[in-house]
Amino acid sequence: MNPNVILTCAVTGAGDTTDKNPHVPITPKQIADSAIEAAQAGASIAHIHVRDPATGGISHSVDHFREVVERIREADTDIVINLTAGGGGDWIPDTTDPTRGGPGTDMQTPAERHEAIGTLLPEMCTLDCGSLNFGEMVYINSADWLREHARLVQAAGVKPELECFDLGHVRFARQLFSEGLLDGDPLFQLCLGIPWGAEADTETMLTMRNKLPDTANWAAFGIGRHQMPMVAQAVLLGGHARVGLEDNLYLEKGVLASNGQLVEKAASLIENLGARVMTPAETRTHLALRDPNTGNIAGGGA
Repeated sequence: MNPNVILTCAVTGAGDTTDKNPHVPITPKQIADSAIEAAQAGASIAHIHVRDPATGGISHSVDHFREVVERIREADTDIVINLTAGGGGDWIPDTTDPTRGGPGTDMQTPAERHEAIGTLLPEMCTLDCGSLNFGEMVYINSADWLREHARLVQAAGVKPELECFDLGHVRFARQLFSEGLLDGDPLFQLCLGIPWGAEADTETMLTMRNKLPDTANWAAFGIGRHQMPMVAQAVLLGGHARVGLEDNLYLEKGVLASNGQLVEKAASLIENLGARVMTPAETRTHLALRDPNTGNIAGGGA
């Protein structure tokens, strides 16, 4: 069991959820406020997507990311910032010409995905480690694109969170590590329950965990009703955890949640298991993240 748990809150995501729960934040101010709410509830890290303020849909705007980051960093409440760099991989083949993307397709190059990361230099960013049948679309992330993206993240001095939606993603992330494209101890996020990736159950989490490098830090999450069970399971298997409205809209059956409520529930569950949630400062030291205030690696030098 892991006695010291890093608890991430994924505050909004990019899915079509804004009309399903009024607490899902849309504007940069709402997203920043929700991240601060999660921090005040006990979260260690805020994982952040941004949305188009007018439509609530996907946004890749550096200006939207900048406003969120600046608002969080200006707040009195501390939290580690983890920006998504996994957008722009959604492919839905056109029904009349499968060589072209149809409605809903949203593709970006690795350089475009990295733009907000290289500009704003958060402590962390995500690096999605493969392609996947993601619901009814295909998420595209070729091996060469992943290598290019890993080099960009490495050059920026940002810690990548290696999002793995299936066992093959873990395998390729290990390959990135062996090729020297990941600095320090790698950090994995095991993403469970997404159709049609890895299932959200004990056997799958354990199998993926057992394939990680010996020096790896890791966390896991489950979507929907699997969110809290996977929090408990990750802690019991020695990992860290993630909750938030990106992954689940409900506090309990029929009761819509806020991000703060989900963090409070997860923190209580972790404490009832005999563990504790790490502070943002402890998280920076544990993961050797760059301190945004000093530019130094937490617990070390420049």
